Formats: sequence, C-alpha cells, structure tokens
Amino acid sequence: MATLKSSGKEMQRLDTEKLPAIEASRLQTALEELKTCATTDCRPPAEMAVKMEAVGVTKGNGNIWTISLLGILAGFFIGLGAMFCTLVTTDIQIGFGLTKLLGGVVFCLGLILVVLAGAELFTGNALMVASRASGKIKLSQLFQNWGIVYFANLIGSLLLVLVVFYSQFWVLDGYKVGVNALSIANAKVSLAFWPAFARGILCNILVCLAVWLCFGARSTVDKIFAILFPITAFVACGFEHSIANMYFIPMGIAMAGQAKILEVAGVTASQVAHLNVAGFIGNLVPVTLGNIVGGTFIGSIYWLIYLRKERAAEAAAARPWFAGMFAGPQLQSQQATYLDTETKALISVLAKARDDNKFLAKLAENPSQALKAYNLAPEAKAALESGDVRWLESRVGTLDEPLRTWLTSRLSQEKW
Repeated sequence: MATLKSSGKEMQRLDTEKLPAIEASRLQTALEELKTCATTDCRPPAEMAVKMEAVGVTKGNGNIWTISLLGILAGFFIGLGAMFCTLVTTDIQIGFGLTKLLGGVVFCLGLILVVLAGAELFTGNALMVASRASGKIKLSQLFQNWGIVYFANLIGSLLLVLVVFYSQFWVLDGYKVGVNALSIANAKVSLAFWPAFARGILCNILVCLAVWLCFGARSTVDKIFAILFPITAFVACGFEHSIANMYFIPMGIAMAGQAKILEVAGVTASQVAHLNVAGFIGNLVPVTLGNIVGGTFIGSIYWLIYLRKERAAEAAAARPWFAGMFAGPQLQSQQATYLDTETKALISVLAKARDDNKFLAKLAENPSQALKAYNLAPEAKAALESGDVRWLESRVGTLDEPLRTWLTSRLSQEKW
C-alpha cells in the first residue's frame, strides 16, 4: 500500500501541462481509478440502487444481436454450473444436508461466469423493473429484453445438453452420473404447479439478491463472495431456477431414453414417462412465473427504498433538468445564457443523455460518433468517454451522488 501511495504522489507531480489535453484527462481518470482500487469498502445501498437502474437502462437499449448472443452464453454458463452440480452430488455419502450444500457451492460456477465473463441472464434481468419504475425504459423494452434473453438462454442450455450428451459425460462412475441427472429431472417434472411457483419465487429472490450484492462489489473477489452464499442457499434448499431447469430437465429426458441408465437406476420407462417435452413445459411455466415475481420483488423494493422519492421529485419538478442535477450552488436556466459555448455544449450533451435513452446507449457504445455533432474540446470529449466525473464537475459544478454513479456505470457499460 505504501508503494501504491508513493506511485500516486509521483504521478501527481507530473507536469500535465506538457501533455496533450486529452492525455492529461486520461491520466487524471487513471488516478481516480487507482484510488478506487485502493478502496476496500463496498458501495452503499443507495449507490447500488442507482447502478441497478443504470444497468437496466443499458440492457433495455441494448443491441438485439448482442443481447441474443450474451443470452446464449448465459444459458450455457448456467448449464455448466448445473452439470458440475450433477457430477459432484453423484453417489456421495456425506449426508443429505452436506450433499445439498456442496451441490450449491459448485453450482455457483454458473452465475460467477455470467457476472464476471459477461452474459445476459433472464432471472437477473428481472431487476430491470427498477429502470422501468423510474421511467428510464419503456414497458415494451423491458418485455423485449426478457423475451429475447429467455429464449436465448434456452438455446444456450440446449446446446450444452447436446454437447454433454455426445461427450458421454453421463457414463461416468458406472452410469451413476446419468442416473443422478435422471433423478434430478424426474423430481422437477413431478412438482405440482403451486409448489413449483413458490420455489421459483424463493429462488429468484436469492438470485437477485446475489446480483444486487454484486452492484456493491468493487473487485472480482467481492463479486464471487457476493454470489456464493445466496446461490448456495437456493440450490441447497431445492428452489427452482427456470434457466437451470433448461439444462436439468432436457438432460433428464435424454437419460430416460437410455436403457443402461434405466437399468442402473432400477426403474422402467413407464416410471419416467412424464419426463418429456410436456413435462418440461409444465415445469417451466410455473417456475418462470415465480422467478419473475421473486426478481420483480427485489428490484421493486429497493427502488421504493432508495429511488422513489428522488424520481418522484424529478417528475414533479417544473424546471430544466440541470436545475435538479447539481448539488450546492445550482445552475438556473437563466444562468445558461452567460455560459461559454463549450460549457453550453457540454450541458447539452448531458441533458440529451439524461432524456434520450437511445442517445445514452450510443454514448456508452460509440462515444466518438455520438459526440461528433457537438462543439466540444478534446478534454471534454475525453471526460465524457471515460466518465471523468472530476473534470466534468470542474466545468459545470458539483454533481450529486446519483448522477456521479450514473455517469460512471453508464459510460463504463457495466453489466450484471
């Protein structure tokens, strides 16, 4: 840490006036990031809520093909966690509770890959209701994202089932891995509607709490530990995750067609006859509905606690957007007349980013193109591209904390 502080002081002594303006801005941004890396405290819940809202806006305005591909990856990743769980819990003699606990721990692989590697997971995207509640995205954008991601997750899961089946992974331990896959799937399709629905609610409460905790994390290790306990809990308790079931049940259906698996399991084909497409859909419907309810509950409750008053005040305020965005001495609309041209352009960009979600998404994805029409100096463009809050505040005044978090999370395109 002493070395880190020493390096920071040396960097601050650099004569930035000799550097090009854009490089000076980037250097300042790097210094801010260095300070953030040295911070071990997690973000407070109020900042987490703003970040949740901002990420939801990014998702709502995302490119359909990008979302689809990321959705396929998420289905594949969750399936890998399910596959790992199936293997580890096969023929294990450590007691019921510990077996469930161990299965939950290894299943965490799926969400860890989704969060850290980057993917679009239907159950986590239930938190987008916060962005909708704030009016940042349309209801059609919310449902479009959910629909695309859900079916993309299904494709990714089925692709993994296909690969795993032909890999003959299920013949391990004298076909006992396949028998375990059959048993897991059979238990799932045997659930009645309401138990499956209730387990779906409880499952996604825990999944979305894991994602919520990740919004407060500042490092890879933070995120892994944020995921570990909620996900382990839902798996150990036997709750139902629609995307995980897109791997578990099709894999069980494939196993039900293998005579050797039935022989080792000691069951007949008639005893697993309900392991079919109808049984698969019969499980997915209540579980998916339950997942939506559980995830929506978490997103809504944190929106009500941390964002409702602020968003209501914004909606009620009959004044320009920038009159309510700055703390301390605020810019009033009549003062804008006396601002220099560049500052006016900067405020114009921030105003459009605040009010136009499509422009906001474009600014995050391709800032150079988005800013092309604005008369901005290189320093201003660099600050907007990098989310350099400090530089922006030096030009337009002190930003309030929600806007600071919004800029950082939006312009860095953070994902959950």
